[in-house]
Amino acid sequence: MAVTLFFLTFFFMLPITIVQSLANLESIEKVVPFLKAIIEMPVVKSFIQGFLPGIVLKIFLIFLPTILMTISKIEGHTSLSALERTSAGKYYLFVLVNVFLGSIVTGTAFQQLHKFIHQSATDIPVTIGVSIPMKATFFITYIMVDGWAGVAAEILRLKPLIMFHIKNTLLVKTEYDRQQAMDPGSLEFASSEPRIQLYFLLGLVYSVVTPTLLPFIIVFFSLAYIVFRHQIINVYNQQYESGAAFWPDVHGRIITAMIISQLLLMGLMSTKGAAQSTPLLIVLPILTIWFHRFCKSRFEPAFVKFPLQDAMVKDTLERATEPNLNMKGYLQDAYVHPVFKDGGGFGRPPTIDEEENNPLVPTKRTSRRSTPGHSRYGSEVGSEI
Repeated sequence: MAVTLFFLTFFFMLPITIVQSLANLESIEKVVPFLKAIIEMPVVKSFIQGFLPGIVLKIFLIFLPTILMTISKIEGHTSLSALERTSAGKYYLFVLVNVFLGSIVTGTAFQQLHKFIHQSATDIPVTIGVSIPMKATFFITYIMVDGWAGVAAEILRLKPLIMFHIKNTLLVKTEYDRQQAMDPGSLEFASSEPRIQLYFLLGLVYSVVTPTLLPFIIVFFSLAYIVFRHQIINVYNQQYESGAAFWPDVHGRIITAMIISQLLLMGLMSTKGAAQSTPLLIVLPILTIWFHRFCKSRFEPAFVKFPLQDAMVKDTLERATEPNLNMKGYLQDAYVHPVFKDGGGFGRPPTIDEEENNPLVPTKRTSRRSTPGHSRYGSEVGSEI
């Protein structure tokens, strides 16, 4: 699965690069010259220059969470919290490589190709340092298209509304079916949490390079806090309680974002004639890594190990409720399948044979006779036999 994730991450950059290189005025006019009159219109021209690259990138990322969730299931994770936690890590790696680093590298390659050809090799780092701030405009439009529009879409919830009307028209046969169709679902941590951390990374990187990007980040986080707080409390259903198992991964990605921003700041300072201050900045990533190791050794055991205090409480309750419990004898076959207990035979337990041979055993079954048609979600209407 690691090889699959590697190829998915790095080879996905090729179609994104090609499509984004075509998402500008010159390339579109070359591909479809008969639309030149329409493209030169002020409204269309502004849309292509401002929003088209971000929209193209958003379209490519629509099916990514489903693919990553499938990969996590193949890896063998069974619980929903573990699936979303591992998928979130893969999603963050993907957006870090393709959205952040990929956009900077491809922007540098396409925008500075002429300078690369006609300058010496020693000036190439200077060109790259100049090109990184040039991508701030793209990231501003990406925040508006993906971040602001995503928050607005979260309020409207058009997709669940459309799906409800489709199910209500075609599939709903009973009141239980209607309740299932109205299920709002839960918050998708596997895709929403890495996206938020990508915006945090953009804020750290461009806070020094291009501070004009910070107001867009602040507006996004303000709106996201208000909207998602309301959705989590009043709309979504909580499917599991992970016990803050996401936090070690979130903390690690925050540290990664800080180190990336510090390294990019060192590279930018070296290209701006401030090479004397660059050695002083080396202390920043070293201190950040030390802080991460300290937090990992100090706080991570609380997330991966069962606390002794809680274990003592469970033992006390167990002794109070079942004082005569033979724990050693209970644990000898506690994890053995019932069919292998009582001698280890492969035969059927006598209680099952006795129940099936007795025709007077009361059973309760659900009947579909009162349902007017086939129901996908089942029915609560039934009769007792």
